[in-house]
Amino acid sequence: MEQLLHYCWKHRLLPPTGLTTTDGRAVEVVDPGLYNRRHAGPDFFNAKVKIDGTLWVGNVEIHQRASDWQAHGHQTDPRYDNVVLHVCGQADTTVLTASGHQPPQVEVQVPQHVVDHYEELLREDRYPPCHRLIPELPRLTLHAWLSALQTERLEQKTEQIRQRVERCNGSWEDGNFVTLARNFGFGVNGDAFEAWALTLPLQAAVHHRDDPFQVEAIFMGQAGLLDVEAAAKRHREAMLADDYFNRLRNEYQYLAHKFSMQHMDAAQWRFLRLRPQNFPHIRLSQLTMLYHDRRAGLSQLIECTTVDELRKLFQTTTTPYWETHYAFGRATRQSTRRLSDASVNLLIVNTAIPMLFAYGRHHMKEALCDRAFDLLEQMKAEDNHITRMWQQCGLTVSTAGGSQALIQLKSQYCDRRDCLRCRIGFEYLKKR
Repeated sequence: MEQLLHYCWKHRLLPPTGLTTTDGRAVEVVDPGLYNRRHAGPDFFNAKVKIDGTLWVGNVEIHQRASDWQAHGHQTDPRYDNVVLHVCGQADTTVLTASGHQPPQVEVQVPQHVVDHYEELLREDRYPPCHRLIPELPRLTLHAWLSALQTERLEQKTEQIRQRVERCNGSWEDGNFVTLARNFGFGVNGDAFEAWALTLPLQAAVHHRDDPFQVEAIFMGQAGLLDVEAAAKRHREAMLADDYFNRLRNEYQYLAHKFSMQHMDAAQWRFLRLRPQNFPHIRLSQLTMLYHDRRAGLSQLIECTTVDELRKLFQTTTTPYWETHYAFGRATRQSTRRLSDASVNLLIVNTAIPMLFAYGRHHMKEALCDRAFDLLEQMKAEDNHITRMWQQCGLTVSTAGGSQALIQLKSQYCDRRDCLRCRIGFEYLKKR
């Protein structure tokens, strides 16, 4: 219930007038203040409240019970000395600050309609819980919320890219490759691809870039896929009988010794319920050709100004061996292992656009950030189970920016039942 008290105070769902302190003084809420969700200290900074006609500017602390003040140790914390009002659902005691000041207290109750609607959202079995409300919302409200979610998702990916660059000793070029590699996992093997990319000595691999065989040997070897002992027993005989596998393994052993490389554990790769075209072997070979053709670099990405240019940049295929194989020693009928158009679009949305935004933000190049937003608006919306779910609820989008917003809404709000931070949830909670 304390969480709802915070929510009602922040969104002015409590009556702004008619409140009184526990000692009978009139309280008027002029400004609830700035919500402090992440940092230590009072719940709201720089609030403005009138108490008995006198305007007070300071901090506000909120508890379900007044005695939580002592339970949380605020009476010895000087950060709470500037609390001008203590809001609580039950004023079961008086409180003191570290300086000996006794802040006024006001006892308030969360409006019943807010409680009822919140509990209804938590109880709802159908997903998402707000499905009945969406058709009733004004288009302007939904558009504003989706625009905010789109930006939030880009900023979240920017932070992830920044962390990768940091792990790459500040190299944006290497950070870009790790990001590209992660997205070649297409969700299922994303973590494994990122772990693999971080083991690659790219400064050494660049000297062998002109030879796709050597690049593939490094890529497959570092992935642990040339380690016979790590393979299942039933596959070892077929692998050892495969000439291409043996050539790659011998080449990798030489290069691993030359560059002191240590491969990752092959057990990190996931194969269960994967289609053969999504096997790590196929994706690594496609990455091999992309790297060999010098189309996996940050500078080439930044030079692209249109969606078509980005599609040409990421369009790739495998080395010839993989046109008739999906794993070492396991032949199949010949087929083109070209990266599909849908996969290319996912790489643009999840790699190119976030990299442009992150790099532009870091180097204060506003044009790159604007280009990232423009590209999202130029691309058609993604067609996946998340966008189809929202479409069934009456929420449709036409651009990739809109579909990215819907993915953010589901993953960061609906999956966590975090309706109190969602604008759709806000519209429902405030309804009487």
